[in-house]
Amino acid sequence: MTSSSPSSSPASSSTVPATDHPRSLWPVVLCWLAVALEGYDLVVLGAVIPTLVRTHALGFTEASATSAATIGLVGVGIGAVAIGPLADRFGRRTTLIGSIALFSVLTLAMAAAPNSTLFIALRFLAGLGLGACLPTALAFMSEHARAGRSGTAMTRMMTGYHAGAVLTALLALYLIPHLGWRSMFVIGGIAGLLTVPVMWAKLPESRTYTETVATERVRPSEVVRGRLLRVSLGLWAASFCGLLLVYGLNTWLPTIMGAAGYSLDAGLGLLLTLNVGAVLGLVLAGRISDARGTKPTVLAWFGVAAVMLALLSIRMENTLLVYGAVLAAGIFVFSAQVLVYAFVSQLYPARIRGTALGMSAGVGRFGAIAGPFLGGALLTAGIAYPWGFYAFAAAALIALLALLTVPSKPQPAPEA
Repeated sequence: MTSSSPSSSPASSSTVPATDHPRSLWPVVLCWLAVALEGYDLVVLGAVIPTLVRTHALGFTEASATSAATIGLVGVGIGAVAIGPLADRFGRRTTLIGSIALFSVLTLAMAAAPNSTLFIALRFLAGLGLGACLPTALAFMSEHARAGRSGTAMTRMMTGYHAGAVLTALLALYLIPHLGWRSMFVIGGIAGLLTVPVMWAKLPESRTYTETVATERVRPSEVVRGRLLRVSLGLWAASFCGLLLVYGLNTWLPTIMGAAGYSLDAGLGLLLTLNVGAVLGLVLAGRISDARGTKPTVLAWFGVAAVMLALLSIRMENTLLVYGAVLAAGIFVFSAQVLVYAFVSQLYPARIRGTALGMSAGVGRFGAIAGPFLGGALLTAGIAYPWGFYAFAAAALIALLALLTVPSKPQPAPEA
């Protein structure tokens, strides 16, 4: 790898030199905050949809609300795929700041939308910025982490997503009844815009990027060239299945548990337990992957996730057993997906790492659309319980089999 000085790098003309504070806490804090903002903005629509449909605000119906949610996720997927080459060409810092500014402005504009059509269009455009945020933050954090600690760094950063999601739910309980649904988008947009100047002042460029800065345009096709084709296909399949599980379970777990005979209150409590397990799993997975290796850890995580999801198909009379099984599912399901991102960051050369993470996250976002669709289809057919859990367990098993085809060691850069 050839190094270049910051002064000669095109990515460093407006950045804080990475060598000044190579282990500064600012990147850790700011990347965590960026992911928390994304968590807030991705969950806020789900928090306000019941109010939009019930009050017919902006002319919303159940069908148009579903369109808003789906089209927003399509925007997220497109944004994730498109941002990788830009992050590899222009740097992690500028790309991350730009993505936050984009989705914050558009989220704020959604509060002033006069009708559902413009609201949905703004949600799609905001999704482009939201999709760009996560892979860029992941690339930055994987490069900022100390050697051998990238798993821990990335999983800890991802706890920000759940913090943002929890904050959305708590604010919605108070703000929507007292200030209306628009206040949720106002707060999310303003929070993002206040973060932008802090990032501009305190976020340095990734040191790895400045030392391997691209001198020519990075093409998405580079991640499927030569031996990287097998790597990419395996990781994309795992990412698709991983986010299918995350979004499918978060959307339908209370409903499926209700179909199994559990009460509505129990279903909501189990959903909270699932996400508590997600945070615990993120902390645990990072430590183990750094100590034992990312590939064996992510294989074990998807394997245990498949077993725990299959066990949930069994009707349990003991309440503690039910909550324990859901907690375990949360521990392994959610962090398995983050371990896939950590694996991506380790296998690709730094020059195309942003592109690789963007492609993996983008393909995964289409799994995020497929998960709720799959659960809804099974529910409509009247077989959500137990077949919903069988389907989710099968997705975890497919991810495991896909990752078995991926090598454990970093791969060389593709030939031009």
